[in-house]
Amino acid sequence: MALTTTSFNFPGQTSFYKGKVRDVYNIRDKILLMIATDRISAFDVVLPAGIPYKGQVLNQLAAHFLDATTDIVPNWKIDTPDPMVTAGIICEPFKVEMVVRGYLSGHAWREYKQGKRTICDVEMPDGMRENQAFPQPIITPSTKASKGHDEDISREEIITKGIVSEKEYEQLEKNTLKLFARGTEMAARRGLILVDTKYEFGKAGNRIYLIDEIHTPDSSRYFYADEYEERLQKNLPQKQLSKEFVREWLMDNDFQGKEGQKIPVMDEKIIHMISDRYIELFEKITGEAFLKTTQTNIPDRIEKNCIQFLKKQI
Repeated sequence: MALTTTSFNFPGQTSFYKGKVRDVYNIRDKILLMIATDRISAFDVVLPAGIPYKGQVLNQLAAHFLDATTDIVPNWKIDTPDPMVTAGIICEPFKVEMVVRGYLSGHAWREYKQGKRTICDVEMPDGMRENQAFPQPIITPSTKASKGHDEDISREEIITKGIVSEKEYEQLEKNTLKLFARGTEMAARRGLILVDTKYEFGKAGNRIYLIDEIHTPDSSRYFYADEYEERLQKNLPQKQLSKEFVREWLMDNDFQGKEGQKIPVMDEKIIHMISDRYIELFEKITGEAFLKTTQTNIPDRIEKNCIQFLKKQI
């Protein structure tokens, strides 16, 4: 059984928001209950079938990295009352995502191969090849567009437009680089390279908090370290640890989220394959065995655990 939708009415609930894969419950404008469902999205489309254990994998991975970085910056997490739920402090989000890149990959490479040598007004050296490491990590922020995908934005624009004050933006930059360094160290211990990722921050009172998930395969790109140099020298694609395999399956079945394209049928075989791969991701990144929770009466379990948590907060 996979959890693809929720409809709880928790004590003190003031609002509800449904994202692509997470359902978020506002409790008294003080606490957020963020439920990682088993929905899965790709190419900005939510796929028709849920993936058993996916929500648990992402929720527990995010908690793992949030707990490992509290000495760098405080984060929004209060507790994980259920394997699929994080409860946290409500923050006012900064309207930028702090994207940090250690390697010339993805969006940065697509810009580079078109001849561009700056991204978000950050210079990129000449003569680089795809997936090569930058001399030092670069920050290429993005901001939410009114419609569609996020848009690149420069440090100067962010400050000039008053999206974030200069003093606070400097703090976001420092936090971002420290978090990326910690993520890089943790990945290296697992034989991985943290290629790029994004962080989101918010404020509660006068304090800056790290919010949302961090260092998960849905928000980050990882390479396998043992094959990296050889593949780079031979101009071969890097072996990745991410949900890229889902996109590849969709593309193999003629779907990239474009108008007129039909989402391929997700049979039991592909559903179980994706589920197994997410569990493999968890174990590779953390070095811990993944403990499957019971798949019966998931909504009842979540509701019970969240209500018990909320009682302790009153």
